[in-house]
Amino acid sequence: MIVKTLPPSSRPIQEDSRNGTNRRGELDVIDVVPEENGTPSLVVRSPRLLAAKKVRTAAQPETLYDPVGIAAHYQNRKVQVLRRIFAVLGPTLSFAFGLWSDSKRGIVVKNNRRRATQLRVLLTQLGPAYIKIGQALSTRPDLVPPVYLEELTKLQDQLPPFANEIAYQFIKEELGAPPEEVYAELSAQPIAAASLGQVYKGKLKTGEEVAIKVQRPDLREGITIDLYILRNLAAWAQKKIKRVRSDLVGILDELGDRIFEEMDYIHEGENAERFFELYGHIKDVYIPQIYWEYTNRRVLTMEWINGTKLTQTEEISAQGIDARYLIEVGVQCSLRQLLEHGFFHADPHPGNLLATTDGKLAYLDFGMMSEIKPPQRYGLIEAIVHVVNRDFEGLAKDYVKLDFLSPETDLTPIIPAFARVFADAQGASVAELNIKSITDELSALMYEYPFRVPPYYALIIRSLVTLEGIAIFIDPNFKVLSEAYPYVSKRLLTDPAPQLRTSLQDLLFKDGRFRWNRLENLLLNARKSQDYDFDLVLNQGIEFLSSERGAFIRDKLVDESVNGLDALGKNILHNFTYLLRERVGLTAVNETPAATVEQQQTLEHIKRILGILRETRGFDPVQLAPQIAQLLVNSDVQRLGQKIASRFTQKAVARLIRQLLAS
Repeated sequence: MIVKTLPPSSRPIQEDSRNGTNRRGELDVIDVVPEENGTPSLVVRSPRLLAAKKVRTAAQPETLYDPVGIAAHYQNRKVQVLRRIFAVLGPTLSFAFGLWSDSKRGIVVKNNRRRATQLRVLLTQLGPAYIKIGQALSTRPDLVPPVYLEELTKLQDQLPPFANEIAYQFIKEELGAPPEEVYAELSAQPIAAASLGQVYKGKLKTGEEVAIKVQRPDLREGITIDLYILRNLAAWAQKKIKRVRSDLVGILDELGDRIFEEMDYIHEGENAERFFELYGHIKDVYIPQIYWEYTNRRVLTMEWINGTKLTQTEEISAQGIDARYLIEVGVQCSLRQLLEHGFFHADPHPGNLLATTDGKLAYLDFGMMSEIKPPQRYGLIEAIVHVVNRDFEGLAKDYVKLDFLSPETDLTPIIPAFARVFADAQGASVAELNIKSITDELSALMYEYPFRVPPYYALIIRSLVTLEGIAIFIDPNFKVLSEAYPYVSKRLLTDPAPQLRTSLQDLLFKDGRFRWNRLENLLLNARKSQDYDFDLVLNQGIEFLSSERGAFIRDKLVDESVNGLDALGKNILHNFTYLLRERVGLTAVNETPAATVEQQQTLEHIKRILGILRETRGFDPVQLAPQIAQLLVNSDVQRLGQKIASRFTQKAVARLIRQLLAS
């Protein structure tokens, strides 16, 4: 059965969803979608995707990963399974023996190009599952020697292609016509070949340049038998090895789900559209357009992107483009993927990230995507806050929320262990303390204590470690936490979710005392975030402080404000009495003591915070008067003012009574 897909618009218009239209000039539909915690979220929905989804439901190809069905299929094919096991073990053991032999003869294995080439060829011969492993290693210059890295990089898009005749036959079967009738032009040979398919460059009859991806033949059979073998091995290890507490089968099933989805190009097209909806508005991020009329299960036609791999730094620099800036863009986009919407690119290797000729970061290949649910997203933000805050007790509780530890686990010995792992995390460079090194240390920790790795975690780490590998290649001193914290700060200050409000309270208060330096740090970092401005923090802050949830912070801020005003009054009175005594000569006047050191520090913090707010994007002195007038009629502001005035009066009366009693 051929799945019918939508025709594209007749005239593509390269515009931005930030202007309210998509790249074809169609008006976007903006929905307010409630998150699982009840927080509303704006989502821009493209008419292309809405229509495509209607067509998608008409006919669902059987492309879902079914471990039970796969097990039933191979249950009576033991000879085929054993043949595959020996096919993998034979060349693998031979290669390992060669490395051992070289080391015994004094040959430096890490500089041996012949062995590096053998490894690339070996992974290519073993099939797509092992090619994926090689692709992941190709992004780790901190783990893989340069000679091997150079060879493994070829696994991203320089694999041996399959015959054109097969590709043309697939195009005819999937699109209902031979290639020469579908496309105006088609490259004579594939311009790239990857683990699941190969790509041709072409042109539509309407003139648009496109990339045509065609799936490899016999792909499903090769992948299912490897997944079957690995799943049985995981089940055996989980059952027989007591130290294994993680759900290895669940992790493998998660990977199997993603790989099977990657083999369905209609699903990949939908992923690309959804990715564009959620992240296409981010500055300098570009997502190519899908041409639905020329897309089906085994053939995908998308916009052609003229670009350079991020790891080709010399070529990028020659074009006047800053590769490090594009990595920063990638990190910011990844933060939004993992911590805001939860829909993330699980395979961001260099072949899938290009620097476009106009200096943007283009994402390609949306086959392997995954999702992380709101509880896990908020849990990750809380964990980052606790690492920065050196609150390792809070961090241990985060791991319970994230399903790494069961609720009944005794956290007493785990808290100091976390302190050892994360002691130097803040401000450390990727080369010194990166996600991979933290992951390695956590792995040792998880082996010692009763941790279990939830299935969703594996693809998150794969995504982050891959992106981090590119960052190391471009700039060994790229700081992970310093790049992530501005976004986290912005979320803490503006996100109304109860979980993050609790984190904000934990960050700003210790032993009941307000930590002004933490608020300064938050405001300074949040100011670096692209989508943060003065109006945003002002409106969200007022809404929160006037609510019942903000009562604790509101009361503490009033206390601090009273102390600040008291200090200001003391300083004014001190200066006045000093002037009378020293300049006028009225020695009968007693010199009033100035503010204490602690009160003076509070005043300095308040001054610096006011300075930070003045320098924040969106602060305009000309517009301040109308803004204040508008705020005064706001019911939340009036309610907040009444609460602050009431609290302030209570504090002032209590202080007056204490002074009278003391005198």
